[in-house]
Amino acid sequence: MTAYWAAHALLPTGLAADVRFDIDDGRFTAVLPGQPQGDAHRLPGVVLPGLANCHSHAFHRALRGRTHTGGGTFWTWRDGMYDVAAQLDPDSYLRLVRATYAEMALAGITSVGEFHYLHHAPGGRPYDDPNAMGEALRQAARDAGVRLTLLDTCYLAGGLTDDGHEPLSPEQLRFGDGDVEAWADRMQALREDDNTRIGSAIHSVRAVPSEAVPTVVAATGDRPLHAHLSEQRAENDTCVRYYGVTPTRLLHDGGALTARTTAVHATHLTQDDIALLGRRRPQRASAPPPNATWPTASARPADSVTLGRRSAWAATSTR
Repeated sequence: MTAYWAAHALLPTGLAADVRFDIDDGRFTAVLPGQPQGDAHRLPGVVLPGLANCHSHAFHRALRGRTHTGGGTFWTWRDGMYDVAAQLDPDSYLRLVRATYAEMALAGITSVGEFHYLHHAPGGRPYDDPNAMGEALRQAARDAGVRLTLLDTCYLAGGLTDDGHEPLSPEQLRFGDGDVEAWADRMQALREDDNTRIGSAIHSVRAVPSEAVPTVVAATGDRPLHAHLSEQRAENDTCVRYYGVTPTRLLHDGGALTARTTAVHATHLTQDDIALLGRRRPQRASAPPPNATWPTASARPADSVTLGRRSAWAATSTR
């Protein structure tokens, strides 16, 4: 057992003095205020609980400092992201993500939700272990000393137009499994361990057709489910023109909005969307855009108050 002591610490009950922390095998066994230091290691300053980054794309770390040329848009930024993704394999992915998670740990983040869609080799060819890229994330988190919720992401289509869903582009092939059943089979082969929790994600209404949403929900079961929601106005408008409903309504009708769901971004919501989310009560995760000058990416935190749910901030590793 290892013991630490802090003159001040923020506990669930509020700010406390003279706090002793007993840790055994990496887990807290006791947190006791009003204790003498004794032989415990002294921690400086005010001790805070570890932070949780609820929405990470760790490989985006390689884009940092490269997203502001000429202002740009979400769509030009995405082209740069594809270029980075094309260069990664399980070994280089492990090195990049381990460094990214180590930076998080140094900043006080002790757990991360990884929105993981970089599944296969370029061209969509599965590795010998179909979850080799996910296993690299698992190892990176353990090496860096952060807990991981691996959100294995369903990504089936290359986009959404007024005529329907487009096939995956060559750059996107490694994100997809061919169909939703193949995604579910691969995702369900992932196993939890003492440092890793498994969940799933719907990349977006662009990438997951409405008929696939119920299968994602069923495969997820009682585990966490995340989804990019209403991040871009263009996506909203196209969804309404093709499906006749907003992205929020589409996910709701597919059974994807529950108290286990985290709606990522949820930036461009209608008043009906806000009311619907308020009834279904998912969490909301808000992240600043890769380029803060983008006029399409301004979040509305006040909506979270209307939703009646907690809102968390996320760092997707580009900033």
